[in-house]
Amino acid sequence: MTQPNYSQNQNRKLHLGLFLFSTGYHPAGWRLPEAVTDGAFDPKFLQRVAQKLEEGKFDFFFLGDALATSADMQYQFPSQMVRLEPFTMIAHLTAVTEKIGLIVTANTTYAEPYHIARMTASLDYLSQGRVAWNVVTGADARAALNFSRDKHWDNTKRYDYADEFVQLVKDLWDTWEDDAFVRNKETGVYVDESKVHALHHKGEHFSVAGPLNVARPPQGQIPLLSAGTSERSQELGAQFSNVIFTGQILFEEARKFYASVKSKLAKYGRSREELFIMPGLVPLVGRTEEEARAKYRELSSLLVTNYDLRPLSARIGMDLTGYSLDDPLPDLSLSSLPDPAESREFIRLAQNASGHEDITIRELFHYFAAVVRGHLLLVGSPEQIADEMERWFLNEAADGFNLCSPYMPGGLDLFVDLVVPELQRRGLFRTEYEGTTFREHFGLKRPASRFAKQKAVLGNG
Repeated sequence: MTQPNYSQNQNRKLHLGLFLFSTGYHPAGWRLPEAVTDGAFDPKFLQRVAQKLEEGKFDFFFLGDALATSADMQYQFPSQMVRLEPFTMIAHLTAVTEKIGLIVTANTTYAEPYHIARMTASLDYLSQGRVAWNVVTGADARAALNFSRDKHWDNTKRYDYADEFVQLVKDLWDTWEDDAFVRNKETGVYVDESKVHALHHKGEHFSVAGPLNVARPPQGQIPLLSAGTSERSQELGAQFSNVIFTGQILFEEARKFYASVKSKLAKYGRSREELFIMPGLVPLVGRTEEEARAKYRELSSLLVTNYDLRPLSARIGMDLTGYSLDDPLPDLSLSSLPDPAESREFIRLAQNASGHEDITIRELFHYFAAVVRGHLLLVGSPEQIADEMERWFLNEAADGFNLCSPYMPGGLDLFVDLVVPELQRRGLFRTEYEGTTFREHFGLKRPASRFAKQKAVLGNG
Protein backbone atom coordinates (compact mmCIF):
# COMPACT_ATOMS: atom_id res chain seq x y z
CA MET A 1 0.00 0.00 0.00
CA THR A 2 1.18 3.54 -0.80
CA GLN A 3 2.46 5.29 2.31
CA PRO A 4 0.07 7.97 3.61
CA ASN A 5 1.13 11.56 3.16
CA TYR A 6 -1.87 13.35 4.61
CA SER A 7 -0.23 15.87 6.88
CA GLN A 8 -3.08 17.68 8.61
CA ASN A 9 -5.53 15.67 10.71
CA GLN A 10 -4.35 12.12 11.22
CA ASN A 11 -7.41 11.39 13.37
CA ARG A 12 -9.95 12.12 10.66
CA LYS A 13 -12.43 9.44 9.62
CA LEU A 14 -13.65 8.73 6.12
CA HIS A 15 -17.26 9.39 5.16
CA LEU A 16 -19.65 7.00 3.43
CA GLY A 17 -22.89 7.56 1.58
CA LEU A 18 -25.05 5.59 -0.81
CA PHE A 19 -26.00 6.86 -4.25
CA LEU A 20 -29.12 4.78 -4.80
CA PHE A 21 -29.42 2.85 -8.03
CA SER A 22 -32.41 0.71 -7.09
CA THR A 23 -31.58 -1.99 -9.64
CA GLY A 24 -27.84 -1.70 -9.05
CA TYR A 25 -25.14 0.40 -10.68
CA HIS A 26 -23.85 -2.43 -12.86
CA PRO A 27 -25.93 -2.38 -16.05
CA ALA A 28 -26.67 -6.10 -15.62
CA GLY A 29 -27.21 -5.93 -11.87
CA TRP A 30 -30.98 -6.20 -12.16
CA ARG A 31 -30.73 -9.51 -14.06
CA LEU A 32 -29.17 -11.45 -11.19
CA PRO A 33 -31.62 -14.05 -9.83
CA GLU A 34 -31.44 -12.53 -6.33
CA ALA A 35 -31.74 -8.90 -7.44
CA VAL A 36 -34.79 -6.72 -6.79
CA THR A 37 -36.13 -5.16 -9.98
CA ASP A 38 -39.00 -2.97 -8.73
CA GLY A 39 -37.40 -1.36 -5.70
CA ALA A 40 -37.62 2.17 -7.10
CA PHE A 41 -41.36 2.19 -6.36
CA ASP A 42 -41.49 -0.06 -3.31
CA PRO A 43 -41.59 1.92 -0.04
CA LYS A 44 -40.64 -1.16 2.00
CA PHE A 45 -37.54 -1.66 -0.13
CA LEU A 46 -36.53 1.99 0.22
CA GLN A 47 -37.06 1.83 3.97
CA ARG A 48 -34.95 -1.32 4.21
CA VAL A 49 -32.08 0.31 2.29
CA ALA A 50 -32.09 3.44 4.45
CA GLN A 51 -32.26 1.43 7.66
CA LYS A 52 -29.41 -0.83 6.50
CA LEU A 53 -27.28 2.26 5.92
CA GLU A 54 -28.14 3.56 9.36
CA GLU A 55 -27.13 0.19 10.82
CA GLY A 56 -23.77 0.64 9.09
CA LYS A 57 -23.39 4.23 10.46
CA PHE A 58 -23.36 5.75 6.96
CA ASP A 59 -23.33 9.51 6.67
CA PHE A 60 -26.14 9.70 4.15
CA PHE A 61 -28.66 8.18 1.77
CA PHE A 62 -28.75 9.94 -1.62
CA LEU A 63 -31.22 9.74 -4.48
CA GLY A 64 -30.29 11.52 -7.68
CA ASP A 65 -32.88 12.98 -10.01
CA ALA A 66 -33.58 13.60 -13.66
CA LEU A 67 -36.22 15.70 -15.37
CA ALA A 68 -36.38 13.70 -18.58
CA THR A 69 -36.16 10.09 -19.60
CA SER A 70 -36.17 7.78 -22.60
CA ALA A 71 -36.56 4.07 -23.24
CA ASP A 72 -33.13 3.99 -24.88
CA MET A 73 -31.65 4.05 -21.35
CA GLN A 74 -32.91 0.59 -20.51
CA TYR A 75 -29.74 -1.33 -21.37
CA GLN A 76 -27.49 0.92 -19.30
CA PHE A 77 -29.31 2.11 -16.18
CA PRO A 78 -32.88 0.87 -16.06
CA SER A 79 -33.50 2.22 -12.55
CA GLN A 80 -32.67 5.74 -13.76
CA MET A 81 -35.35 5.76 -16.46
CA VAL A 82 -38.22 6.40 -14.06
CA ARG A 83 -38.18 6.85 -10.29
CA LEU A 84 -39.89 8.63 -7.43
CA GLU A 85 -39.62 12.37 -7.02
CA PRO A 86 -36.85 12.87 -4.43
CA PHE A 87 -38.51 15.36 -2.03
CA THR A 88 -41.54 13.12 -1.64
CA MET A 89 -39.44 9.99 -1.15
CA ILE A 90 -37.03 11.59 1.32
CA ALA A 91 -39.95 12.97 3.34
CA HIS A 92 -41.21 9.38 3.65
CA LEU A 93 -37.80 8.16 4.86
CA THR A 94 -37.55 10.81 7.57
CA ALA A 95 -40.27 8.90 9.45
CA VAL A 96 -38.53 5.51 9.42
CA THR A 97 -34.94 6.57 10.23
CA GLU A 98 -33.35 8.46 13.10
CA LYS A 99 -29.77 9.51 12.29
CA ILE A 100 -28.86 8.82 8.67
CA GLY A 101 -28.41 11.97 6.56
CA LEU A 102 -30.92 12.35 3.72
CA ILE A 103 -30.05 14.16 0.50
CA VAL A 104 -32.56 15.68 -1.92
CA THR A 105 -31.67 16.72 -5.44
CA ALA A 106 -33.11 19.90 -6.95
CA ASN A 107 -32.28 21.31 -10.37
CA THR A 108 -31.71 25.08 -10.30
CA THR A 109 -32.30 25.48 -14.04
CA TYR A 110 -35.96 24.46 -13.75
CA ALA A 111 -36.98 25.76 -10.32
CA GLU A 112 -37.43 28.92 -8.22
CA PRO A 113 -35.26 29.80 -5.21
CA TYR A 114 -38.19 30.55 -2.88
CA HIS A 115 -39.77 27.19 -3.66
CA ILE A 116 -36.57 25.23 -3.03
CA ALA A 117 -35.77 27.19 0.15
CA ARG A 118 -39.22 26.41 1.51
CA MET A 119 -39.14 22.71 0.61
CA THR A 120 -35.65 22.06 1.97
CA ALA A 121 -36.33 23.98 5.19
CA SER A 122 -39.55 21.99 5.67
CA LEU A 123 -37.69 18.72 5.19
CA ASP A 124 -35.03 19.81 7.64
CA TYR A 125 -37.74 20.17 10.28
CA LEU A 126 -39.38 16.85 9.41
CA SER A 127 -36.01 15.08 9.66
CA GLN A 128 -34.85 17.04 12.73
CA GLY A 129 -31.81 18.41 10.93
CA ARG A 130 -30.76 15.51 8.71
CA VAL A 131 -31.34 16.98 5.24
CA ALA A 132 -28.87 18.24 2.63
CA TRP A 133 -29.48 19.68 -0.84
CA ASN A 134 -27.69 18.32 -3.90
CA VAL A 135 -27.43 21.29 -6.29
CA VAL A 136 -27.56 20.38 -9.98
CA THR A 137 -27.90 22.53 -13.09
CA GLY A 138 -28.95 19.70 -15.40
CA ALA A 139 -26.99 17.97 -18.14
CA ASP A 140 -29.85 16.46 -20.15
CA ALA A 141 -31.02 18.71 -22.99
CA ARG A 142 -34.30 16.78 -23.20
CA ALA A 143 -35.42 18.38 -19.93
CA ALA A 144 -35.99 21.73 -21.65
CA LEU A 145 -38.79 20.21 -23.71
CA ASN A 146 -40.60 19.22 -20.52
CA PHE A 147 -40.49 22.77 -19.14
CA SER A 148 -41.85 24.86 -22.02
CA ARG A 149 -38.43 25.70 -23.42
CA ASP A 150 -37.04 25.16 -26.87
CA LYS A 151 -33.53 24.32 -25.73
CA HIS A 152 -31.38 23.62 -22.70
CA TRP A 153 -29.21 26.53 -21.58
CA ASP A 154 -25.49 26.35 -22.18
CA ASN A 155 -23.06 25.68 -19.34
CA THR A 156 -22.21 29.34 -18.70
CA LYS A 157 -25.82 30.48 -18.41
CA ARG A 158 -26.80 27.54 -16.21
CA TYR A 159 -23.99 28.23 -13.74
CA ASP A 160 -24.55 32.01 -13.73
CA TYR A 161 -28.18 31.27 -12.91
CA ALA A 162 -27.19 28.69 -10.27
CA ASP A 163 -24.79 31.08 -8.52
CA GLU A 164 -27.53 33.62 -7.90
CA PHE A 165 -30.08 30.88 -7.16
CA VAL A 166 -28.00 29.20 -4.44
CA GLN A 167 -27.08 32.47 -2.74
CA LEU A 168 -30.75 33.45 -2.66
CA VAL A 169 -31.76 30.15 -1.06
CA LYS A 170 -29.07 30.58 1.59
CA ASP A 171 -30.28 34.13 2.28
CA LEU A 172 -33.90 32.97 2.53
CA TRP A 173 -32.97 30.34 5.13
CA ASP A 174 -31.60 33.19 7.27
CA THR A 175 -34.56 35.57 7.00
CA TRP A 176 -35.91 34.43 10.39
CA GLU A 177 -33.34 34.71 13.16
CA ASP A 178 -33.18 31.78 15.54
CA ASP A 179 -34.87 33.65 18.38
CA ALA A 180 -37.42 35.56 16.27
CA PHE A 181 -40.32 33.61 17.77
CA VAL A 182 -41.03 35.02 21.24
CA ARG A 183 -44.37 33.23 21.84
CA ASN A 184 -44.98 35.10 25.08
CA LYS A 185 -48.50 34.31 26.28
CA GLU A 186 -48.44 36.99 28.98
CA THR A 187 -47.50 39.91 26.72
CA GLY A 188 -49.17 38.61 23.59
CA VAL A 189 -45.97 39.00 21.57
CA TYR A 190 -45.57 36.05 19.22
CA VAL A 191 -42.80 37.33 16.94
CA ASP A 192 -40.04 39.89 17.39
CA GLU A 193 -40.43 41.71 14.10
CA SER A 194 -36.93 43.16 14.34
CA LYS A 195 -35.61 39.63 13.83
CA VAL A 196 -37.54 38.94 10.64
CA HIS A 197 -35.85 40.17 7.46
CA ALA A 198 -37.13 40.88 3.98
CA LEU A 199 -34.55 40.46 1.21
CA HIS A 200 -35.84 42.87 -1.46
CA HIS A 201 -33.53 41.08 -3.87
CA LYS A 202 -33.46 42.26 -7.46
CA GLY A 203 -30.73 40.51 -9.41
CA GLU A 204 -29.88 39.49 -12.94
CA HIS A 205 -32.18 36.47 -12.88
CA PHE A 206 -34.44 36.76 -9.81
CA SER A 207 -36.58 39.19 -7.88
CA VAL A 208 -37.46 37.91 -4.39
CA ALA A 209 -38.96 39.98 -1.59
CA GLY A 210 -38.89 37.54 1.31
CA PRO A 211 -38.90 36.62 4.11
CA LEU A 212 -39.33 32.88 3.80
CA ASN A 213 -42.55 31.45 5.28
CA VAL A 214 -40.67 28.72 7.16
CA ALA A 215 -38.63 29.40 10.30
CA ARG A 216 -34.83 29.13 10.12
CA PRO A 217 -33.95 25.45 9.54
CA PRO A 218 -32.74 23.34 12.49
CA GLN A 219 -29.28 23.23 10.92
CA GLY A 220 -29.30 26.99 10.33
CA GLN A 221 -27.81 26.54 6.90
CA ILE A 222 -28.69 23.25 5.24
CA PRO A 223 -25.54 21.55 3.87
CA LEU A 224 -25.03 21.79 0.11
CA LEU A 225 -23.66 19.18 -2.24
CA SER A 226 -22.68 19.37 -5.89
CA ALA A 227 -21.09 17.24 -8.58
CA GLY A 228 -19.03 17.64 -11.71
CA THR A 229 -15.44 18.13 -12.79
CA SER A 230 -15.68 21.20 -15.07
CA GLU A 231 -14.02 24.42 -13.97
CA ARG A 232 -17.39 26.10 -13.34
CA SER A 233 -18.69 23.18 -11.29
CA GLN A 234 -15.48 23.18 -9.24
CA GLU A 235 -15.91 26.91 -8.57
CA LEU A 236 -19.53 26.46 -7.51
CA GLY A 237 -18.49 23.63 -5.22
CA ALA A 238 -15.62 25.61 -3.72
CA GLN A 239 -17.87 28.60 -3.05
CA PHE A 240 -20.97 26.86 -1.66
CA SER A 241 -20.68 23.09 -1.21
CA ASN A 242 -19.91 21.00 1.83
CA VAL A 243 -19.60 17.80 -0.20
CA ILE A 244 -18.58 17.31 -3.82
CA PHE A 245 -19.49 14.13 -5.64
CA THR A 246 -17.15 13.21 -8.46
CA GLY A 247 -16.55 10.38 -10.89
CA GLN A 248 -12.91 9.29 -10.67
CA ILE A 249 -11.56 5.94 -11.85
CA LEU A 250 -7.81 6.61 -11.85
CA PHE A 251 -5.98 7.26 -8.59
CA GLU A 252 -3.63 9.99 -9.81
CA GLU A 253 -6.43 11.82 -11.61
CA ALA A 254 -8.46 11.70 -8.40
CA ARG A 255 -5.57 13.23 -6.47
CA LYS A 256 -5.29 16.04 -9.03
CA PHE A 257 -9.00 16.78 -8.78
CA TYR A 258 -8.88 16.74 -4.98
CA ALA A 259 -5.97 19.18 -4.93
CA SER A 260 -7.59 21.44 -7.53
CA VAL A 261 -10.86 21.85 -5.62
CA LYS A 262 -9.22 22.26 -2.22
CA SER A 263 -6.92 24.94 -3.61
CA LYS A 264 -9.93 27.08 -4.61
CA LEU A 265 -11.40 27.31 -1.09
CA ALA A 266 -9.22 30.08 0.31
CA LYS A 267 -10.48 32.73 -2.11
CA TYR A 268 -13.99 32.16 -0.75
CA GLY A 269 -12.77 32.42 2.83
CA ARG A 270 -13.21 28.71 3.49
CA SER A 271 -10.95 26.06 5.03
CA ARG A 272 -10.17 22.56 3.76
CA GLU A 273 -12.24 21.08 6.59
CA GLU A 274 -15.43 22.67 5.26
CA LEU A 275 -15.50 20.68 2.02
CA PHE A 276 -15.37 16.91 1.53
CA ILE A 277 -14.51 15.20 -1.76
CA MET A 278 -16.39 11.91 -2.24
CA PRO A 279 -15.75 9.97 -5.46
CA GLY A 280 -18.21 7.32 -6.57
CA LEU A 281 -17.25 3.74 -5.69
CA VAL A 282 -18.79 0.51 -7.02
CA PRO A 283 -17.66 -2.18 -4.53
CA LEU A 284 -18.26 -5.72 -5.76
CA VAL A 285 -17.33 -7.58 -2.60
CA GLY A 286 -17.39 -11.26 -1.75
CA ARG A 287 -16.53 -13.15 1.40
CA THR A 288 -13.45 -14.25 -0.51
CA GLU A 289 -11.62 -12.89 -3.53
CA GLU A 290 -12.81 -15.78 -5.66
CA GLU A 291 -16.44 -15.31 -4.61
CA ALA A 292 -16.26 -11.65 -5.67
CA ARG A 293 -14.69 -12.51 -9.02
CA ALA A 294 -17.29 -15.20 -9.64
CA LYS A 295 -20.04 -12.61 -9.13
CA TYR A 296 -18.23 -10.23 -11.47
CA ARG A 297 -18.08 -12.93 -14.16
CA GLU A 298 -21.77 -13.65 -13.65
CA LEU A 299 -22.65 -10.00 -14.07
CA SER A 300 -20.47 -9.73 -17.17
CA SER A 301 -22.22 -12.72 -18.74
CA LEU A 302 -25.60 -10.98 -18.29
CA LEU A 303 -24.66 -7.76 -20.09
CA VAL A 304 -26.98 -6.81 -22.95
CA THR A 305 -24.68 -5.06 -25.42
CA ASN A 306 -23.72 -4.78 -29.07
CA TYR A 307 -19.98 -4.76 -28.16
CA ASP A 308 -19.30 -1.48 -29.91
CA LEU A 309 -15.53 -1.17 -29.42
CA ARG A 310 -15.20 2.42 -30.61
CA PRO A 311 -15.83 4.12 -27.23
CA LEU A 312 -13.47 1.69 -25.52
CA SER A 313 -10.82 2.33 -28.18
CA ALA A 314 -11.12 6.07 -27.56
CA ARG A 315 -10.94 5.52 -23.80
CA ILE A 316 -7.59 3.73 -23.82
CA GLY A 317 -6.11 5.15 -27.02
CA MET A 318 -5.90 1.81 -28.86
CA ASP A 319 -7.91 1.00 -31.97
CA LEU A 320 -9.49 -2.34 -31.07
CA THR A 321 -12.14 -2.42 -33.79
CA GLY A 322 -10.18 -4.70 -36.08
CA TYR A 323 -9.79 -7.47 -33.50
CA SER A 324 -11.99 -10.34 -32.43
CA LEU A 325 -13.58 -10.03 -29.00
CA ASP A 326 -11.82 -13.15 -27.76
CA ASP A 327 -8.41 -12.07 -28.96
CA PRO A 328 -5.96 -11.23 -26.19
CA LEU A 329 -5.39 -7.55 -25.63
CA PRO A 330 -3.01 -6.43 -28.41
CA ASP A 331 0.64 -6.37 -27.48
CA LEU A 332 1.01 -2.73 -28.45
CA SER A 333 3.66 -0.45 -27.03
CA LEU A 334 1.93 1.55 -24.31
CA SER A 335 4.54 4.27 -24.76
CA SER A 336 2.96 5.10 -28.14
CA LEU A 337 -0.42 5.86 -26.58
CA PRO A 338 -1.59 9.46 -26.04
CA ASP A 339 -1.48 8.97 -22.27
CA PRO A 340 0.28 5.67 -21.53
CA ALA A 341 0.05 6.01 -17.73
CA GLU A 342 -3.74 6.42 -17.82
CA SER A 343 -4.17 3.58 -20.32
CA ARG A 344 -1.93 1.32 -18.26
CA GLU A 345 -3.86 2.09 -15.06
CA PHE A 346 -7.24 1.49 -16.69
CA ILE A 347 -6.07 -1.86 -18.07
CA ARG A 348 -4.67 -2.77 -14.64
CA LEU A 349 -8.08 -2.16 -13.06
CA ALA A 350 -9.70 -4.44 -15.64
CA GLN A 351 -7.07 -7.10 -14.99
CA ASN A 352 -7.65 -6.91 -11.25
CA ALA A 353 -11.39 -7.24 -11.72
CA SER A 354 -10.93 -10.29 -13.96
CA GLY A 355 -8.28 -11.80 -11.71
CA HIS A 356 -5.58 -12.32 -14.35
CA GLU A 357 -3.29 -10.27 -16.56
CA ASP A 358 -3.87 -11.99 -19.92
CA ILE A 359 -7.33 -10.52 -20.44
CA THR A 360 -9.14 -10.58 -23.74
CA ILE A 361 -10.71 -7.62 -25.50
CA ARG A 362 -14.09 -8.95 -24.36
CA GLU A 363 -12.98 -8.86 -20.72
CA LEU A 364 -11.64 -5.33 -21.08
CA PHE A 365 -14.98 -4.32 -22.61
CA HIS A 366 -16.86 -5.89 -19.70
CA TYR A 367 -14.97 -3.66 -17.27
CA PHE A 368 -15.45 -0.62 -19.48
CA ALA A 369 -19.21 -1.24 -19.66
CA ALA A 370 -19.38 -1.42 -15.86
CA VAL A 371 -17.60 1.92 -15.31
CA VAL A 372 -18.81 3.87 -18.34
CA ARG A 373 -20.48 6.51 -16.14
CA GLY A 374 -17.18 7.25 -14.45
CA HIS A 375 -17.23 5.52 -11.05
CA LEU A 376 -14.52 3.16 -9.86
CA LEU A 377 -15.41 -0.56 -9.81
CA LEU A 378 -13.42 -2.63 -7.32
CA VAL A 379 -13.73 -6.42 -7.15
CA GLY A 380 -12.38 -8.39 -4.21
CA SER A 381 -12.50 -9.54 -0.61
CA PRO A 382 -13.42 -7.15 2.22
CA GLU A 383 -9.73 -6.64 2.97
CA GLN A 384 -8.90 -5.86 -0.66
CA ILE A 385 -11.75 -3.35 -0.99
CA ALA A 386 -10.72 -1.71 2.29
CA ASP A 387 -7.07 -1.57 1.17
CA GLU A 388 -7.92 0.48 -1.90
CA MET A 389 -10.32 2.75 -0.02
CA GLU A 390 -7.62 3.36 2.56
CA ARG A 391 -5.07 4.17 -0.13
CA TRP A 392 -7.32 6.81 -1.68
CA PHE A 393 -8.31 8.23 1.70
CA LEU A 394 -4.81 8.56 3.15
CA ASN A 395 -3.27 10.00 0.00
CA GLU A 396 -5.59 12.94 -0.66
CA ALA A 397 -7.63 11.33 -3.40
CA ALA A 398 -10.84 11.19 -1.34
CA ASP A 399 -12.38 12.21 1.97
CA GLY A 400 -14.81 9.34 1.67
CA PHE A 401 -16.88 7.54 -0.94
CA ASN A 402 -20.32 7.77 -2.47
CA LEU A 403 -21.21 4.09 -2.89
CA CYS A 404 -23.04 2.83 -5.96
CA SER A 405 -23.93 -0.76 -5.14
CA PRO A 406 -23.46 -3.00 -8.21
CA TYR A 407 -26.66 -4.93 -7.46
CA MET A 408 -29.40 -4.53 -4.88
CA PRO A 409 -29.91 -5.25 -2.12
CA GLY A 410 -27.30 -8.03 -1.78
CA GLY A 411 -24.35 -5.94 -2.95
CA LEU A 412 -25.08 -3.30 -0.33
CA ASP A 413 -25.64 -5.88 2.42
CA LEU A 414 -22.24 -7.46 1.79
CA PHE A 415 -20.50 -4.11 1.94
CA VAL A 416 -22.17 -3.09 5.20
CA ASP A 417 -21.68 -6.52 6.80
CA LEU A 418 -18.12 -7.16 5.64
CA VAL A 419 -16.28 -4.00 4.54
CA VAL A 420 -17.59 -1.55 7.14
CA PRO A 421 -16.35 -3.71 10.07
CA GLU A 422 -12.97 -3.97 8.35
CA LEU A 423 -12.77 -0.18 8.02
CA GLN A 424 -13.77 0.16 11.67
CA ARG A 425 -11.06 -2.29 12.76
CA ARG A 426 -8.53 -0.08 10.99
CA GLY A 427 -9.81 3.01 12.79
CA LEU A 428 -10.90 4.58 9.50
CA PHE A 429 -14.65 4.73 10.07
CA ARG A 430 -16.95 5.54 12.97
CA THR A 431 -18.44 2.86 15.20
CA GLU A 432 -21.19 5.19 16.41
CA TYR A 433 -22.71 8.42 15.15
CA GLU A 434 -21.09 11.51 16.65
CA GLY A 435 -24.35 13.47 16.46
CA THR A 436 -27.83 13.47 14.98
CA THR A 437 -27.72 16.07 12.19
CA PHE A 438 -26.15 16.02 8.74
CA ARG A 439 -23.80 18.82 9.76
CA GLU A 440 -22.70 16.90 12.84
CA HIS A 441 -21.90 13.79 10.80
CA PHE A 442 -19.33 15.89 8.92
CA GLY A 443 -18.12 17.88 11.93
CA LEU A 444 -19.60 21.11 10.56
CA LYS A 445 -20.60 23.82 13.04
CA ARG A 446 -24.08 25.33 12.95
CA PRO A 447 -23.57 28.84 11.50
CA ALA A 448 -25.15 32.00 12.88
CA SER A 449 -27.69 33.86 10.74
CA ARG A 450 -26.04 36.41 8.49
CA PHE A 451 -28.60 39.00 9.60
CA ALA A 452 -27.81 38.35 13.26
CA LYS A 453 -24.10 38.67 12.49
CA GLN A 454 -24.70 41.97 10.65
CA LYS A 455 -26.59 43.38 13.64
CA ALA A 456 -23.82 42.27 15.98
CA VAL A 457 -21.22 44.07 13.84
CA LEU A 458 -23.34 47.24 13.74
CA GLY A 459 -23.91 47.04 17.49
CA ASN A 460 -20.18 46.75 18.16
CA GLY A 461 -19.51 49.66 15.82
